[in-house]
Amino acid sequence: MSSSTSGEQSTGSATSRSVGGRPLSVVVAGGGTAGHIEPALAVADAVVRLDPDAQVTALGTVRGLETTLVPERGYPLELIPPVPLPRKPGLELARIPTRLLRSVLATRAVLRDLRADVLVGFGGYVSIPAYLAARLHVRRSRRLPIVIHEANASAGIANKVGARFADKVLAAVDGSGLDDAEVVGIPVRGVLAELDRSALRAKARHYFGLDEDAPTLLVFGGSQGAQRLNDAVAGAAGELGSAGIGVLHAYGPKNSIDPKSPPDAPPYRAVGYLKRMDLAYAAADLVMCRSGAMTVAEVSATGLPAIYVPLPHGNGEQRLNALPVVESGGGLLVDDATVTSEWVAREVPALLSDPARLTAMSAAAAGFGHRDAATAVADAALGLAVDHRNGPVRAFRSRRSGAQR
Repeated sequence: MSSSTSGEQSTGSATSRSVGGRPLSVVVAGGGTAGHIEPALAVADAVVRLDPDAQVTALGTVRGLETTLVPERGYPLELIPPVPLPRKPGLELARIPTRLLRSVLATRAVLRDLRADVLVGFGGYVSIPAYLAARLHVRRSRRLPIVIHEANASAGIANKVGARFADKVLAAVDGSGLDDAEVVGIPVRGVLAELDRSALRAKARHYFGLDEDAPTLLVFGGSQGAQRLNDAVAGAAGELGSAGIGVLHAYGPKNSIDPKSPPDAPPYRAVGYLKRMDLAYAAADLVMCRSGAMTVAEVSATGLPAIYVPLPHGNGEQRLNALPVVESGGGLLVDDATVTSEWVAREVPALLSDPARLTAMSAAAAGFGHRDAATAVADAALGLAVDHRNGPVRAFRSRRSGAQR
């Protein structure tokens, strides 16, 4: 579930790295889904925290959530032509080369107009034209440096392509499929990495109209919701309410649910979308969610126990995303087909009535991962940007062989 929060606190050392009187220009490419956009925005926040004079611009297309999320976070957004990848052979597939060329040329013009000093890519369909445009973009005989971050346990095609000529490749976990990637974790916004759930609990529950004392389940299925979770949890509303459990359920902007709770039960709050994810996490004692890379990173960063229900299709990356935190004891991994209303009615009350188990899971989740990932990516980007502005003419070198190309 993507989110937009305000009032984020700046931490760490802030020093202007402006060169020649002009602020550094950092371009982030991560569009489409919240799983690509949120890491990009977390790094954008970290760039500004480290260098308040830096100018950060996001790349996106009209098809993605970035058209809403990026402006809400206060960053300029440059739109480039989308290059959708059809799943089946046909006329649309034959049009890919022309569309890609048009998008690359448009992106290259954006990089030129912004006088970009570094491109930071996070995968997804926005990143392929961005990587290719950056590879072709040369200003004052200097090639534009590229930083790549891979959030998933299994790298997507965009980052596999970009990693072949990137200057710095970072990843959330080992074994992502990107050679020689430095493992830094997933960039999470500071407001979540530093969230004090207990201090915000009363405020958060009041904000959502939840019972102040009832054990509370937070349910969400990504930015568009998840029908399996919606049906299973809403269908168990009566049993959850009878067990004294409150529910905050984000069912997705295009979906609907009709939970039936007993009249004297703690509130079951159903909303289409959660903008204040910081308060949603603070209100919860347990999370039930999909296991996209960004979701796992945010939930574990806040120290919340979780029931992860990976998407049943794809290449299994959602299961791989959740596996490390589950193996550390911070969550449960449950197959999509297993999650029914009967399962929820039986398992969720049992877990929420076991404080010792929840405490142990919370500690394990909080100890998992890297909370300073956004700073690590931002620092790498700013370092390359300074080198690009000041350094000697740089020829491209393969990260694998070090051979001149």
